[in-house]
Amino acid sequence: MFNPLASFLGMFSQDIGIDLGTANTLVAVRGRGIVIDEPSVVAVDRLSKRILAIGAEAKRMVGRTPSSIVAVRPMRDGVISDFGVTQRMLSYFIRSVQERFGAAMPRPRVVVGIPSGATEVEKRAVHEAALAAGARSAYLIEEPMAAAIGASLPVMSPSGSMIVDIGGGTTEVAVISLGGIVVSKSMRAAGDAMDQAVIGYARQVHNMLIGERTAEAVKIQAGSAFPLDEEGFIDIRGRDLATGLPKAVNVSTVEIRDALSPVTGEIVRAVRSTIEATPPELVADLMLHGIAMAGGGSLLRGLDRRLATETRFPVYVAEEPLRSVVRGCGEALEEAATLQAVRAAVASRKPLR
Repeated sequence: MFNPLASFLGMFSQDIGIDLGTANTLVAVRGRGIVIDEPSVVAVDRLSKRILAIGAEAKRMVGRTPSSIVAVRPMRDGVISDFGVTQRMLSYFIRSVQERFGAAMPRPRVVVGIPSGATEVEKRAVHEAALAAGARSAYLIEEPMAAAIGASLPVMSPSGSMIVDIGGGTTEVAVISLGGIVVSKSMRAAGDAMDQAVIGYARQVHNMLIGERTAEAVKIQAGSAFPLDEEGFIDIRGRDLATGLPKAVNVSTVEIRDALSPVTGEIVRAVRSTIEATPPELVADLMLHGIAMAGGGSLLRGLDRRLATETRFPVYVAEEPLRSVVRGCGEALEEAATLQAVRAAVASRKPLR
């Protein structure tokens, strides 16, 4: 039965897709595209527990705050580690969207991406955080499914598609067919683990302490997973653990690649084990269509070439890989059949570790 009030309110509602990532949170509004792309960082006063800054402003404080202020990342390894701070961060982003488009009423529908290996407790925490943050209704979509939709893979067709989504906290590997995930693997070998590998290398080899932001910069500038056409060098600056004084060392891209190899090797093994568990008919489809890569970790130089060499499948990086998940969340909102399918898939699937 037609409800004119519901129709009127629907005209002014803002349906929102959220990629609640370990490193960055992206928000897409139906019909308007991606409107927010900020770090998942919150600055908190230790004494009063008051939120001082969220997003880019808070990230600038990391490693530079006095003892009374701590810059925290409420998402760890792809799941909520601090429910209260995550709720307030979500509220901030949802309110920012409403203020930008003047849509304070009614409250928006929200689709949030979650790791495919999330437990029921973790799923409930994300769902409740979205509702407490001001959402009218909240739906969960598994991140590999969202990334596949955002990468324009034919997820609703009977042919097989494979996505490797390498985020900040987790790497999601999944084979998708007929709107559902056939085989998947979720692991905590991703961007953050790469940063920690660089930190560990600096400590063990050069007896030097560096911070997370420095490690991330080194990974971006000199990191690789496959031999480069032209190898180079980079200066790493930190603190000498023996003297406590500033120290700088010049290292090659080969050394950084060796430091990252335990993490990249784990990603390769996860992809191969997923392929081994895939039904033969779908493997034939993957050989034809290839493997799509998404997420910030897919931008590591040579990782696509290494995967192609190890799996003997065509491998390519999706267009705008950092935005694949949030684009998929937004597209799921616009396609009712897709949203219904992914909701049923999330409800029926048991987490795989």
